[in-house]
Amino acid sequence: MRLSRKSEQVEVVEKQHLGLNRRQFLRSAGLATGGIAAASVLGMGMMRKAEAQTEFVPHDTPIEVKRTICSHCAVGCGVYAHVQDGVWTHQEPAFDHPFNAGGHCAKGASLREVGSGAKRVKYPMKLVNGKWKRISWETAINEVSERALKVRQESGPDSVYFMGSAKFSNEQAYLYRKFAAMWGTNNVDHSARICHSTTVAGVANTWGYGAQTNSINDMRNAKSMIFIGSNPTEAHPVAMQHILEGKERGAKVIVVDPRFTHTAAKCDEYIHIRSGTDIPFIYGLLWHIFDNGWQAQEFIDERVYGISRIQDACKNWTPEEVENVVGVPREQMYRTAKMLADNRPGTVVWCMGGTQHHIGNANTRAYCILQLALGNMGVVGGGTNIFRGHDNVQGATDFGLLNDTLPGYYGLKTGSWQHWCRVWDLDYDWVKGRFDQGTYLGQVPMNSTGIPCSRWHDGVLENKAELAQRDNVRMAFFWGQSVTTETRGQHVKEALEKMDTVVVVDPYPTIASILGNRTDGVYILPACTQFETYGSVSASNRSIQWRDKVIEPLFECKPDHETMYLLAQKFGFEKQLCKHIKVNGSEPLIEDITREFNRGMWTVGYTGQSPERLKMHQQNWGTFSIETLEAPGGPAKGETYGLPWPCWGTPEQKHPGTQILYRTDREVRNGGGTFRARYGVEHDGVNILAEGSYSKGSDIKDGYPEFTDKMLKQLGWWDDLTPEEKLAAEGRNWKTDLSGGIVRVAIAHGCSPNGNAKARCIVWNFPDDIPVHREPLYTPRRDLVAKYPTYQDRRVARLPTLYWSIQKEDYAKDFPVILTTGRIVEYEGGGEETRSNAWLAQLAREMYIEINPADAADRGIRNGDKVEVLSPTGAKVFVKAMVTPRVAVGESFMPFHFAGVFEGKSLGPKYPEGTEPFVIGEAANTAMTYGYDVVTQIQETKATLCQIKKA
Repeated sequence: MRLSRKSEQVEVVEKQHLGLNRRQFLRSAGLATGGIAAASVLGMGMMRKAEAQTEFVPHDTPIEVKRTICSHCAVGCGVYAHVQDGVWTHQEPAFDHPFNAGGHCAKGASLREVGSGAKRVKYPMKLVNGKWKRISWETAINEVSERALKVRQESGPDSVYFMGSAKFSNEQAYLYRKFAAMWGTNNVDHSARICHSTTVAGVANTWGYGAQTNSINDMRNAKSMIFIGSNPTEAHPVAMQHILEGKERGAKVIVVDPRFTHTAAKCDEYIHIRSGTDIPFIYGLLWHIFDNGWQAQEFIDERVYGISRIQDACKNWTPEEVENVVGVPREQMYRTAKMLADNRPGTVVWCMGGTQHHIGNANTRAYCILQLALGNMGVVGGGTNIFRGHDNVQGATDFGLLNDTLPGYYGLKTGSWQHWCRVWDLDYDWVKGRFDQGTYLGQVPMNSTGIPCSRWHDGVLENKAELAQRDNVRMAFFWGQSVTTETRGQHVKEALEKMDTVVVVDPYPTIASILGNRTDGVYILPACTQFETYGSVSASNRSIQWRDKVIEPLFECKPDHETMYLLAQKFGFEKQLCKHIKVNGSEPLIEDITREFNRGMWTVGYTGQSPERLKMHQQNWGTFSIETLEAPGGPAKGETYGLPWPCWGTPEQKHPGTQILYRTDREVRNGGGTFRARYGVEHDGVNILAEGSYSKGSDIKDGYPEFTDKMLKQLGWWDDLTPEEKLAAEGRNWKTDLSGGIVRVAIAHGCSPNGNAKARCIVWNFPDDIPVHREPLYTPRRDLVAKYPTYQDRRVARLPTLYWSIQKEDYAKDFPVILTTGRIVEYEGGGEETRSNAWLAQLAREMYIEINPADAADRGIRNGDKVEVLSPTGAKVFVKAMVTPRVAVGESFMPFHFAGVFEGKSLGPKYPEGTEPFVIGEAANTAMTYGYDVVTQIQETKATLCQIKKA
C-alpha cells in the first residue's frame, strides 16, 4: 500500500488554531514519523529499539573511508563514507570540511540510502505492449541508436533532443555537451534553464561573469544580508550555519518574500511583496538611497556605467507608487534602505523566487544594481551570494550544457566553434558538417540557440512551419532530469505521447517514462549515481571539489560517461569524441576529460584546476580556514579551497583560485580581479572602462580592454612570451590562446586578462536596456496592465513565444488566488530520488497547498481537507489543504517536489515493478501556466493564478 493511499484512511484531527506549521499539519493528518507510519515505509524488519552496542568488524574486512560530496543542493557538503566488503555501511558528515564543518540536513544525512538502491532501476528496460520488458545493454544501445539514426536521416539532427543533468559531474557535463556537438545539434540543455538561467544572463551582462561573486562562508563577514526569493533554511539548510554566524556577529537580516518562510522567522525585517514586483521593490529602495545621498559615489564614479539612467527610472517609483504596486508602506521601505546603507558591506541573496519570472533577467540585474549603488562589490562580506539548487548545476552551466553556449560560455558563433575544434583537435569543417546545413526562419542551426528544456514539448507540438529548424522534435533523451520540472503539465504529457521515442537514462525511472499514455517506444537505461563513479563537482561559490568513487556500480547500472561512449560508437563518432581521452574498455578516463577542459576553458579560468591539484585539496579538507577558505599552511598553503574559478593559467603556475570576484585590493595572481571588459571600450561615445580603479600591483593604473596579441605588442610586453607562446598567441586573444601565454603575461604585469571595465547598469543587447517592471502574464492587478504591460509576442530560441496574447485576457476574475511554488527541506528538485528514499519519505508524505485562513473560510475549507486547485490552462490537481497565515490573503503556495499522480489519477501502476517511489502526489507544475523570460526562456512559476475549491 502506498503511503499516500494509507494517509487518506487516517482521520484528520481538527485543530482549534489556524496557524499550523507544516510538521503540525503532517502530524494532524496522521503522517508524522514513527510508529505505524514509519513501519509502512521501512518495513517491520527495520523497526527496533535503539540500543548502544559495540560495533563488530571482522579483522579480515577492513573499513575503507571514502571522501565524497553530497549530491543534493550546491552548498557542497563533505561526507565520509565508510565501505566494507564493497558495501556502504556508514556515513559521517565531514567535521573538517570548510563548507559544512560537520553539518548535515535531512537529505544529506540520508545519502547512504542512495547507495543501497531499493527503488533503483536495476537493468535496461523497454515498454512493449504496455508492459516493461527487461533487455540487455547491447539490445538497448542498438535499438536506441537505430531509432535516433532513423530520426536523423528523416528529419535532421535537431529532431533529437538531449536533456542533460545538473547531477552530472563536471567531466560528464562537458562530455555530454561535446557529445551533442558531435551529433550536430544545439538542442541540448539542463535544469539551470529553469532555475538560474536569468541569473547567468543578468549577472554576466552587468559585471562580466554569471555566477556567485562571494561565498557562503563569507556571509559570516557581512554587516547586512537581504534575501529576496530565497529560503535557505529549507533549500540550503547547511548554509544557515554561516548565515546565523553572521547574524550573531551583528549582521542585519532582511527577508523579502510573498510567503513568511522559515528563513523569515530568523530575520530582523520581514517584507511581504506581491509576487512579480521585485523591480519596483528594488527601485523603491534605491529611491530612498538616492534621495538621502546614501549611494557609494566614489565607487560609482570609478567602476559603474549608466547609474544616471537608474536614478531617472527611480524617480517614477515614489513611495506611494511602490506601496500601490508592491504593497510595502513608505516607512518600511525607508527603514530597510537605511538598514542597508548603515550596515555595509552587505550581501544580496536570491534564488528561484527572483529568477522564475518572464522578466527574471531584469530582476537579477536590479539586484546587482542595488549592490553597485551601495558599493558592495569586490569586498569581503559583500557581493551576491546566489545559491544553486543542485549539486552540480553550477558546473553543468559552466561546461556549456546549455542550448546557447559551448563550454566556458563561448557562445555559438563561428569563432567559438573554431576555438573548441582546436581544443578537440578536430577539423572545423567536419564538425560543421554534422549540423543541419539549412537556414530556417533566418537561423542557421549550428550558430543559433537551440530549443530550451523549459519548452522541449513545444518543439514537439508546435506547427513545424513556426520552428526555426527543419522538423519537430521526434525523440528525446531525458538524461538525469525529469519532466516534473516543466510547467504546463498537460502539454508535457501530450508531447511524451506524440514523440517516436522516449529514452530515460537515470538511476530512477522518473515520471518521463510513465506520464504519457504509451504502450511502446519508451526505454529506461539504468545510470549510476555519483557515488558509483568519481570526478569533480562545482559548488555555488565556484569551488571545484573532487569525489571518490564510494562503491562499484550497483546492479547493471553504468556511469553516464560510459553510456555516452557506447552511443557514440553506434553513432560513428566515438574516435572524435575521445580523440585525446583514454578509454578503458568502454569507459572514458575522467582525469583525461578534466585535462581536456583545462586546455580550453580560458574564459572563466577553469584551466588551473588539474586533477592532481583538486585531489590534493580533497585530501586536506582540514587545512582550509572556515573563515577565509584559504589554507594558512600545509600542502595547499595560500590557496583557496577548491580553486574557485577563475583559477588563471596552467596548473603549473599555481594560481590560488578566486574566492571573491572583482576585488581590487588583491593582486590578480593572488585572487584579485576587476569587472570584465566584455563590451568594448565605450558606448554612445562614453567611456565604459574603469576610471582610476585597478587591481593592486597593476602596471596599468586605469581601465583597459581585454588582452589580445596586438595589445601585448602595443604595451611592449610581447617579448615576455616564449618563442612557443608567440607562435600560439599570434592572431589570438586571451580566450583563444591555447598556450596561455597572453594570460600569463597579463597577470605577470598585475592585470586581469579579461580587462578592467565598469559594471553596466545599461545592457543595450537586451530587450529592456535597464530593468523595467512588467506585470506578470497572469496578473491579479488588471488596473496596472496598461501602465506596466508585458512584451508583444515574439520569436525566442527557435519558437514563437506569447506575451501580450496572454496578458490581455482577464483571468483574475475566475482565478483570483496568486499561486507560487518552492522547496521544502525534505525533498530536492523534482523529488524523483528523494521521494524514493525511505528515510526522507517518512518526513513529508503528502502533497499540499498552503492557503490563508480567510481564503479557506470563504471556501468552506478546513485544514487537511482535500481540495481541487484549478489552473487557467484547464488543468486541475487534487491535494490536501494546509490552512496557515504563512501565506497572505489571496495567495497560495505549493511545493514542487511531487509527481506520480496526474489530475487525480495515480500513475503508480505504470512504474516498472519495484521502482514506484515511497511517496507520490500531484506535480505542482501540472497547474503552472505559460510564461517565459524574454532572454533565457526560464518559466514563470512564481507569479501565476489559480482557484481553490473543496474537492
